[in-house]
Amino acid sequence: MAKGVRLDVQEVVRYFQELEDPRSSVNRRHPLESVLVIAIMAVLAGADGPTAIARWARLKADFLQQLLDLPHGIPSKDVFRRVLMGLKPDAFQACFSLWIESLRKAASAALGDQRPTFAVDGKTLRRSHNRQANLGALHSVSVWASEFGLTLAQVATAEKSNEITAIPQVLSLVDLRGAIVTIDAMGTQTAIAEAIVDGGGDYILALKGNQESLHEATVAYLTEQGETGFEGTDARFHETVQKRHGRQETRSYVQMSVPQSLPGLGRWKGLATLGMAILTCVRDGKMTVDARYFISSLPLGVKQFAKAVRNHWGIENSCHWCLDVTYREDQSRIREQHLRENFAWLNRLTLSLLKQHPGKDSVAMRRRSCGWNEQFLLQVLTGTEG
Repeated sequence: MAKGVRLDVQEVVRYFQELEDPRSSVNRRHPLESVLVIAIMAVLAGADGPTAIARWARLKADFLQQLLDLPHGIPSKDVFRRVLMGLKPDAFQACFSLWIESLRKAASAALGDQRPTFAVDGKTLRRSHNRQANLGALHSVSVWASEFGLTLAQVATAEKSNEITAIPQVLSLVDLRGAIVTIDAMGTQTAIAEAIVDGGGDYILALKGNQESLHEATVAYLTEQGETGFEGTDARFHETVQKRHGRQETRSYVQMSVPQSLPGLGRWKGLATLGMAILTCVRDGKMTVDARYFISSLPLGVKQFAKAVRNHWGIENSCHWCLDVTYREDQSRIREQHLRENFAWLNRLTLSLLKQHPGKDSVAMRRRSCGWNEQFLLQVLTGTEG
């Protein structure tokens, strides 16, 4: 966990004291805070649903009763299910805001003066649909702080096509001041650009067919300037070469001021530069080339532009990949609407906690260690080191 964030279990418990209990007050036997802390600990240890949470808790009964208020012993799986089904996802997520913010501040201090990249992207839980209830697979949009390894916020949508409306919602949950927000082409919308700038951040927005005229004009302009070697322009260049796994990857970046002749320039608040990223990959003697184009409110500074473009893929490689491979989230058959949203947030929270631990083990090994060793579990939960 980021250096400087140190909690004890009771401080974790206090994050949930203001949360409204969704259960009936009749025969309510288990404190809400204790139920939720057990859920977090169980997911850290590998649990993938209410039944697994309850099973883990029963096996760890002596340990948990020393830490938490459990006057009637360990809750049953039905208690965990009722609580996670009944909690409103936005209220549940809001309880973690102070915790996440403390982790972010500590990580920011370690980063120094560098500006963080906040990557925004969506992910679908492919097996979470329920045709009988006319419920499509859960699709959620989240903000991933690439350098920190933190999910800062999440908003669920009914369909992938609803990302355009979900992105402003998820951005409103995050302090954008000083951040560089990167979004794929679906989020390249004038209202989203304006929201980022108004929030104190800068944007790098990918271009594709959904902004056809802007995309075509940008490609044409950069191609035209490239034919003369960008002579007479303020273009900046950066290149990296990486050899790994039997292939060589060359990443070439170009950034330059936006021309005043760009169609629709006045519609994009803060638009200052255009960018291009070209990936050339050579493997087994075969070469592939992929060029991507961007608009940005960033001033000229090609290394910063290149770093943010590359960091955007952290949400795929460091977040979504871990959720699919380590958490097996794509295999989840949790189908009740609130339950699946709340569990998706628990997965992202616990992944963030695992990534803050200073050990050198993989995320998968850290998660296994949480299941094997109670002291290691407490280290990850509270930010302490052994």
